[in-house]
Amino acid sequence: MRSLIGRFLAAFVVAAALAPTHAGASEAPVYQSFLGTAIDGTDPVAYFTEGRPVEGSSDITHDWNGATWRFSSTENRDLFAANPEQYAPQYGGYCAYAVAQGYTASTDPEAWRIVDGKLYLNYNKDVQTRWEADIPGHIASGDRNWPTVLN
Repeated sequence: MRSLIGRFLAAFVVAAALAPTHAGASEAPVYQSFLGTAIDGTDPVAYFTEGRPVEGSSDITHDWNGATWRFSSTENRDLFAANPEQYAPQYGGYCAYAVAQGYTASTDPEAWRIVDGKLYLNYNKDVQTRWEADIPGHIASGDRNWPTVLN
């Protein structure tokens, strides 16, 4: 009996540590690495300004929506701080394909695409290929699912 309770408590502690954090009831949750950084520390603005993922610096950050966002330059940080919704990935940075299917999954900063001025991330490049097979349909499904997918 004691070992069963111990295993349950250990599983609970692990689950609590891995659960997405909610900054507040009015804010959408953001997928974070175990270090608490959004997009695994990748600069979200660089997808738009450089057309590629760029590693952010731990010295240039901005806290928004319960996560720490890293940037490759102070200019990018200031652009994000002025309008985070313009640069933050859709669905809180969770996999766009997964959200379209009704669940959440982590993302790979290298599996990305900007569609109609919005950044979408996917679990990996293989999943991204599936998502790209019907981008408008997957975005429509994701937009419908996103408000409730974390409940």
